[in-house]
Amino acid sequence: MRAWLVENPGEAEALNLGELKNPKPGPHEVLVDVRAIGINRADILQRKGSYPPPPGFDERCPGLEYAGEVSAIGNRVVGRSVGESVMGLIGGGAYAEKLVVHERDTLTIPPYYDYAHAAAMPEAFLTAYRALYLEGGLQAGQWVMIRGATSGVGQAALQLAHALGARTIATSRRGERLDELTERFKALGLSQAFDIGLVDDDQGVAKSVQERTGGAHLIVDFVGAPVLADNMAALRDEGRQVQVGIIGGASAEINMGTLLMRRLSLIAMTMRSLPVERKIELAQIFNDRLLPLFESGRLRPVLDQTFDFEQAVAAHKAMEAGDHLGKLVLVRG
Repeated sequence: MRAWLVENPGEAEALNLGELKNPKPGPHEVLVDVRAIGINRADILQRKGSYPPPPGFDERCPGLEYAGEVSAIGNRVVGRSVGESVMGLIGGGAYAEKLVVHERDTLTIPPYYDYAHAAAMPEAFLTAYRALYLEGGLQAGQWVMIRGATSGVGQAALQLAHALGARTIATSRRGERLDELTERFKALGLSQAFDIGLVDDDQGVAKSVQERTGGAHLIVDFVGAPVLADNMAALRDEGRQVQVGIIGGASAEINMGTLLMRRLSLIAMTMRSLPVERKIELAQIFNDRLLPLFESGRLRPVLDQTFDFEQAVAAHKAMEAGDHLGKLVLVRG
């Protein structure tokens, strides 16, 4: 089968279309004929040699997010059948024509969604749901600030918060990106993108958050070190921050006294390195709790652009340019 491989880490051109042996499903696994592949920041980092996949996955082949059709099943598979359409997250190797995955680690594609839109769902919405509700404990009526709201996971978090009754504060370094986000949500038929939009300049946003809301109950942060102190100041007492990304930097000082006296919580999470048992649990959560919201139209994937499978280099360049507002997806005909 064809697969995109990185033999020598580097820029986008380090991706080369090569050949791998066709995988075979184990007793509890399904073989998926991959039809669409979501592009993620983790793919860029792996291509550059700074984010290897978990043990058991080919370090040369990136890709976390897929959608496709089950083409074969293991002899103990009971929940999936040949011909079913599935999507999901995998530790690596999605940039290929076929992959194998545990049957219970697959997600059901909502009715009426094509493979490209399906490939735009798993990473963003599962990550956002876990950050907001499983790790962050968000409740209806509470304020959540999404620091880096125009990212794929940020947009999913805004949708999930509204769908389940919370109130949102969206931040971006550029006001026009928030305007674009509002228009994109409107075009999708969603009632709103956020309750409050704030431009995140060098002065931070904590003062405005405190004045307008009394402080956020929860912050979901993708930026990292440069905004940590401002985030702590934006939280109300007993507030929580869930760290999902560190695109702005990884190292910062923190005043432990502030955490202690204001009873704040700082929680970190990743998705890629989760053990298979935890991934199966999250897949079940998606199928039970989120699938009905997609079916009813209360959640919608945000797809920015599709590329042919053979255009992975161009897709990576588009991701790194950062001009997109929504998911970038590779599609196989």
